[in-house]
Amino acid sequence: MAKFYNDPSRTFSEYLLIPSLTTKDCVHGNVDLSAPLVKGKPGEDVLRLNIPFTSSIMQSVSDATMGIALARSGGMSFIFCSQGIESQAEMVRKVKKFKAGFVTSDTNLRPDQTLGDVVNATRRVGHSTIPITHDGTANGKLLGILTSRDYRVHKAGLEAPISRFMTPFSKLVYAIEGISLSEANELIWEKKLNCLPIINDDQQLRYLVFRKDYDEHKENPNELVDAEKRLVVGAGINTRDYTERVPAMVEAGADVLCVDSSDGYSEWQGDAIRWIKSTYGDDVKVGGGNVVEEDGFRYLVEAGADFVKVGVGPASICITREQKGIGRGQATSLIEVAKARNQYLEETGVYVPLCSDGGLVMDYHIVLALAMGADFVMQGRYFARFDESPGRKILIRGNYMKEYWGEGSERARNWQRYSEGGGTGLTFEEGVDAYVPYAGRLKDNLAVTLAKIKSTMCNCGSISIKQLHDTARLTLVSATSIREGGAHDVMLKESDVMNSEK
Repeated sequence: MAKFYNDPSRTFSEYLLIPSLTTKDCVHGNVDLSAPLVKGKPGEDVLRLNIPFTSSIMQSVSDATMGIALARSGGMSFIFCSQGIESQAEMVRKVKKFKAGFVTSDTNLRPDQTLGDVVNATRRVGHSTIPITHDGTANGKLLGILTSRDYRVHKAGLEAPISRFMTPFSKLVYAIEGISLSEANELIWEKKLNCLPIINDDQQLRYLVFRKDYDEHKENPNELVDAEKRLVVGAGINTRDYTERVPAMVEAGADVLCVDSSDGYSEWQGDAIRWIKSTYGDDVKVGGGNVVEEDGFRYLVEAGADFVKVGVGPASICITREQKGIGRGQATSLIEVAKARNQYLEETGVYVPLCSDGGLVMDYHIVLALAMGADFVMQGRYFARFDESPGRKILIRGNYMKEYWGEGSERARNWQRYSEGGGTGLTFEEGVDAYVPYAGRLKDNLAVTLAKIKSTMCNCGSISIKQLHDTARLTLVSATSIREGGAHDVMLKESDVMNSEK
């Protein structure tokens, strides 16, 4: 006989947080929003997010531009996988090349090359500082630096050799590998430089440090970077071509992978995760999902998943429940999976982070998700509204909107995410093609959302996500209580009405 779950499955909107004692330590500046991204033993040094935000593995959300913007704010994007392997790898590389601090040179020439080669290179990469090395590689022996201030093509001619115009090594200010970023920046300011080359003891070029990167880093103190000061980025993969796609993502520099599937509790996903772990061991981190209960969680973790995504059908763009009758209320799903995660921790001593994916309509829902056991969230609609998302900005009836389409829509045709077995096409849609209100820059909007999260956590007496997990108090609310939560029994001013409609 079929198994019945008689308790209703609930959404975030059916819960509210109960205030706890707000101590004097509970101020915004003390709130730590960092969270583990991958599994490990408590106290172990693992890859962490600086803010608990990741962007969805979607064509309309997570490209290189979004990856750069979100990493600079402290979160991480998973570059969408419903595209060719090489084009996805190039997006990953683009994020990794957008360095913060120590930059690996992406454009190098030999001294015997010409100004014509310089012109072609600057057109290709969009910047004009070019290290000149003995072999024209990024790690060759440094012989000089060439910038746009050193030459005038119309006077010298395209055939003129670079050696005539470059600043030779003997006149360069440089530093030896091992210098700290703060020391490098001090030298830049002391010597009034725009660029400081970093070399090893054999005069081989290692990195470049730019004055502008220092200024930009000061504006983005939460930047999520790896050990080499490169931005952190994830990559989505599917259960069909992972033997070809995964090596390409690893080579491109992806910091973590995530299987993109509507059904995480499947042998296909288990096989993909086990293959990754048997091939790369613990050097390659991979998340799995999506699941809605303990059995699915256990299956993925035992296969080797480094984190687990929770949620089937709650996203604004998803119609899986409507089409297939599959899913579960996001709050109920997260609560059950979090209990399973905690039980797994007791049994093994290994903590597996949870990602709450979908169902986050209001900013306060993020705090609810964290309180219910999530370590971080994944959002699509939220990020699709911003300048940095791939969708077009369109004027509709006097309001600017951004395009937003689901991976299960006819437009995306991501059959690899939704198909079971050997099918190679999208039989029916599980997502829609839509618009969301345009909201401007990611950085500006995220700052407001983070302020709300910190304020709510302080009201709950928590200054860390771990503390919120342990001490949060939640209550179910009635339909009347939900209505009471917004403005009611008053006539709103016209400006407030317009703002509420947006």
